[in-house]
This record gives sequence, structure tokens and C-alpha cells, in this order.
Amino acid sequence: MATAKTRQKILQTFLELLSEHPYEDVSLPMIAETAKVKLSEMRSAYASKLQLVAAFAEKIDTTVLDGLDGDMGEQPPRDRLFDVLMTRIDALASHREAVRALHAAARHDPGLALDFNRLEVRSQKWMLIAAGIDVSGVKATIVGQALAVAFARVVDVWLDEADEGMPRTMARLDKELDKGSSFMKRLNGVESLARGLRSFLRNASSGRKRHESRDDEADPDSGVEEEAPARA
Repeated sequence: MATAKTRQKILQTFLELLSEHPYEDVSLPMIAETAKVKLSEMRSAYASKLQLVAAFAEKIDTTVLDGLDGDMGEQPPRDRLFDVLMTRIDALASHREAVRALHAAARHDPGLALDFNRLEVRSQKWMLIAAGIDVSGVKATIVGQALAVAFARVVDVWLDEADEGMPRTMARLDKELDKGSSFMKRLNGVESLARGLRSFLRNASSGRKRHESRDDEADPDSGVEEEAPARA
């Protein structure tokens, strides 16, 4: 069983190797050799590179959640989400080249992109929670997916921005959140329509059952013996 220290060492080595090599060239044996751990420890800690990417995403999530500003509650939801996502960008800053390698790998491998997307959607659900935006169920998945796509576009801009003030990155995030606000309004409209439709169908079904019940009660043949014909 790998210790927490060993797991941390392996993850850090993975990120450092990603800063120097394409994702596809970084193998588990290479990571183990560079980290100076046995393959058995490597297997115990992380059985695949995808597990390492998941651990990286969780590390960033934790950094953002630990660094939340307690005064955000006074801000509108959109502003809170903007702050949370910029905090996420700040958390990624020390791993910029590793993030670049991951983005490049996803662009060239659709299957890998789907795996990464699943991890990012999970992270973005936590970013929504951090911003105090209450979504759940199917809606949470839809909104998380939309936010994952939007954040990927923001990261693409950030990766190529030299200005430490990140004006282009913040402008892109503003633009994506504006589009997201419109999307949320449409989604809420669809959700409201769906609720109305479900209510209509329930009422229609209930009305149909009541109508059938009244028909049964009014049926002259129901529970009544047939009258014998009159004799001539």
C-alpha cells in the first residue's frame, strides 16, 4: 500500500514530466523510475495515467475550495462564479506546461478527450457548489458540462497569455459567463415547461381515471340482471 507521501511524490513527478514531454510519451514505468519508486508502489498508488489526471484535478479542486473567500455571499451568483474560476486559474498557474500537455493530448485523441471531460465536469460541479449555485440531478450534469466546455475555452486563452494581469483570460471568462447566463435562462425555461407538461399529463391521467370510474357507475348493465321478456 503506497503511503500518502509516495502518492504525492508520484503525482508531482507526473506533472513535472508532463511539463517536458507529450502526454503520450509519459509512461507509468517512466514515472516510477523518475520518482524512484518500485513498480509495485506505482501500481498501488495509481494504476493508470488517467488516475493521475484525476488526482491532479482533485488537487486543484481542493486548492480552490480551501481558498474560498467567506465574503462572496454578498455577490451575485455570476460574480461569485467568476471569482471561483479565476481562483482555479491561479491554482493551475504553477502547472501551466502540464496543463498545456493535457490539452494537446485531448485535442489529438477523442477517446482521451471524453475521459478528461468526465473529470472536468465533476470538478465544475464542485466549482458551482463553491460559488453557492444550487443545481442538482440532471440539471447539475447539464450545467456542469456547459461550464466544462466554457472553462476549456478560457484555459486555451490563458495558456497563450503572457500578461500576468491576464486581461484576455478575464475578458474571455466574462464572455463565456455571459453566454452561460443566457443558457441558464433557456434551461430554466425548458425546465419550467417540462414541469408544466408533467403536471398537465398527471391531471389528464387523473381526469381520465375519474371519467372511467363515472362511466362504470352509470353502466346499466353493471351488476343488474337482465329483465325477462314480457309474455304475450
